[in-house]
Amino acid sequence: MTSAGVGALLRTWREQRGISQLELAGRAGSSSRHISFVENGRSRPSEEMVLRLAEHLDVPVRERNVLLVAAGFAPRYACTPLDAPELGVLREGLERLLNAYEPYPALVVDATYQVVAANRGITMLLGGVAEHLLEPPLNAMRLTLHPEGLAPRIHNLREWRGHLLAQMERQLATARSRALRALYEEVAAYPVAERGRPGDGEPAEATAYLALPLVIEHEGHVLSFVSSISTFNTPMDVTVAELAVETLLPADPATAKYLRSLGP
Repeated sequence: MTSAGVGALLRTWREQRGISQLELAGRAGSSSRHISFVENGRSRPSEEMVLRLAEHLDVPVRERNVLLVAAGFAPRYACTPLDAPELGVLREGLERLLNAYEPYPALVVDATYQVVAANRGITMLLGGVAEHLLEPPLNAMRLTLHPEGLAPRIHNLREWRGHLLAQMERQLATARSRALRALYEEVAAYPVAERGRPGDGEPAEATAYLALPLVIEHEGHVLSFVSSISTFNTPMDVTVAELAVETLLPADPATAKYLRSLGP
């Protein structure tokens, strides 16, 4: 691909980020004139410049490879299968992390929310989910929002659904993923009950939450969780960059007490 090709891609990323050529130049230690020349194809950026601009534009690792190829360079970041021997240490580390978080639910997902690993806290919540949703590969969004998944037990389904769809929309704004787009369109089309349960989204006792909780019923107990998502810092592999660890932290003492009562 020509320098005009990479220039157009860089311009698209810059505009998506809502920053000017002057601001990008200042961040990248360049000049607005050079940025302009790169974007309109009058100047061919070096490999170092492509990576520097991608870094300051917060371009996803997978898309950085696309930029490099468009500029005439080889991809920099490998895409190692998660079951490859090279990632054995990573897999073991993730397993230890998930186990250490028990009895609280935690799972690892990839860029399209396929479940890579999960602990017993997640298994506990999945009791009663339709069998076809539990066939590999499991997908966290389908499990949560499908009418035969967790959705009927989520007391604040409309709010939680809106939160998850907004999260996917933000990802789609920065990732050219047909698979993610298809998943979004699928789960967004799932029917939502017209009427919720009495007291949906309202805990038995008034509780001040710092973040939107997931309020879900399990065997007659109403549990409240706050979700936290962690990713790897400065990953050098596409697979690793696209992994996310989601943990569900009890949002009230009653939830924490109930989970601890379940035992090992």
